[in-house]
Amino acid sequence: MTLLITDANVFIDLEEGELLAHLFGIGRRIATPDLLFHDELSDAHGHLVALGLELLVLAPETLLRVQALAARHRRPGRLDLAALAAAEQERCPLVTGDAALRDAASAEGVEVVGTLWVCAEMVRHGTLTVDDLRVAYAAMRRAGRRLPWAEVEAQLRALGRGRA
Repeated sequence: MTLLITDANVFIDLEEGELLAHLFGIGRRIATPDLLFHDELSDAHGHLVALGLELLVLAPETLLRVQALAARHRRPGRLDLAALAAAEQERCPLVTGDAALRDAASAEGVEVVGTLWVCAEMVRHGTLTVDDLRVAYAAMRRAGRRLPWAEVEAQLRALGRGRA
């Protein structure tokens, strides 16, 4: 099963849309660096581990890589760069909606996907319907999540055309 490394903002997007449980039904292992989890997620999102979130311990050389990435990429925070380094360590995609982190990952040659991709995977794997996704996106919008709303509308139209 393919591994995906995610940063914190995707979990927040999905929680606002009440989609967190669906994330773990897309046929992928989902992980985040343990230090990111403990610093940014454990208080409000500790239940993610029970849902299936794997906590990844970074190898010592990966921790050094975080420092090197911080010297090259000034805008992402160190915890975000830990997610990038984890994706490099595991040779897998990074899931983020953070623009600075996406730019850094692209510059480092790491595949990047975001909240919209994850949501489309949920529909493709049958963990939710297009109508459910439409409701979830509306909740994310009301909560002030910063998604590319024109792309959301295009995605919903495309997914709606694919219905049986």
